[in-house]
Amino acid sequence: MTNPQEPVARQVLAGAQMLFVAFGALVLMPLITGMDPNVALFTAGLGTLLFQLVTRRQVPVFLASSFAFIAPIIAAKGEFGLPAVLGGVVAAGLVYVLLGFAVRLRGPAFIDRLLPPVVIAPVIISIGLALSPVAANMAMGKAGDGSAQLVPYATAMMISMPALVTTLLVAVLGKGLFRLVPILAGVSVGYGLSLAFGVVDTDAIAAAPWLAMPNFVAPEFHLGAILFMVPVALAPAIEHIGGVVAIGSVTGNNYIKQPGLHRTLLGDGLATSAAGLFGGPPNTTYAEVTGAVMLTKNYNPKIMTWAAIFAIVLAFIGKFGAGLLSIPVPVMGGILCLLFGSIAVVGLSTLIRHQVDLSEARNLIIVSVTLVFGIGGMAFGQGEFSLSGISLCALVALLLNVLLPGGEGWRNKQLNDSV
Repeated sequence: MTNPQEPVARQVLAGAQMLFVAFGALVLMPLITGMDPNVALFTAGLGTLLFQLVTRRQVPVFLASSFAFIAPIIAAKGEFGLPAVLGGVVAAGLVYVLLGFAVRLRGPAFIDRLLPPVVIAPVIISIGLALSPVAANMAMGKAGDGSAQLVPYATAMMISMPALVTTLLVAVLGKGLFRLVPILAGVSVGYGLSLAFGVVDTDAIAAAPWLAMPNFVAPEFHLGAILFMVPVALAPAIEHIGGVVAIGSVTGNNYIKQPGLHRTLLGDGLATSAAGLFGGPPNTTYAEVTGAVMLTKNYNPKIMTWAAIFAIVLAFIGKFGAGLLSIPVPVMGGILCLLFGSIAVVGLSTLIRHQVDLSEARNLIIVSVTLVFGIGGMAFGQGEFSLSGISLCALVALLLNVLLPGGEGWRNKQLNDSV
């Protein structure tokens, strides 16, 4: 399906296009969590190249910032600091690596038995709904935790709501590639309004150098932060499998068999751990880029190499990073009202699509307890041995699935058919 003789100029242009599609979500995640967006660009490029190396450049996917980790990163950063969070990111990447080895030994169906939809769906729902107050606070001009009013309420609403409406309209009414960049469109409108209302600090942009080293941060390994991060890796692991199956259906190739799910999980894990080593957010496969591959019908994995190179080059442009950091809180808040809700809907869709019977006591217990623990912020333990929120609910869902009787009848048909 690929064309190895495709002109290099066309590959370069297609690579730039793929980065453009991924760009909005790629930089929004580090901006929300207080990470450096230039580092996120660098680690997205590096992670994609590592993934291509492990998978022998057979799968046309782009890896970048994962929204599933926002809540635990924010919580762990406030308690342990950014270096400790990055140690947790490295450990989360190792979870993928271990899952990859397990799949290598026992086959892809192992993942289905360990993490069926009744486990993953409520965790995904919890991730989206637990973050909803952050989106609402930012849309109203407050800090994510509501502790301070950063932009006057009236001004913030006149920025955040048009940004949200623009994102909605582009997602629903957009045509072609334009439909794949609703976040970028919303940010552009919101940023333009922010300039008009005078809430953008342009001094930092003017003072920033054109070329600058990204603000790399070395990780520190702290057990408490690792316990925050590692359980959350379960949901993106299933997202990864879905992404690999999706791109395979687009290109007509079975990537579960060749290069193999164990290789794609290993590549994603190494990409995430590498991101943690440099100070970036965890990586995941991007559905937006899969959509762009389907639309353009350009299945050549080499275009992702060029997208990765462009991301790494942009990471060293100081003024570009300063411009990203100048995006006001209401702009991000308006768009997050859609994005965080969308995460929860993905979880609901997982329950519906796989026809999980919630009248069955076992399923009802797993979903109910997971949602309350995740959204309610339940905490177990104290100090560095504490677990709370999304991390706790992911672990509880996994344990309930293993310990409660029943459940043997469930098999993921899509995954088994791919074996």
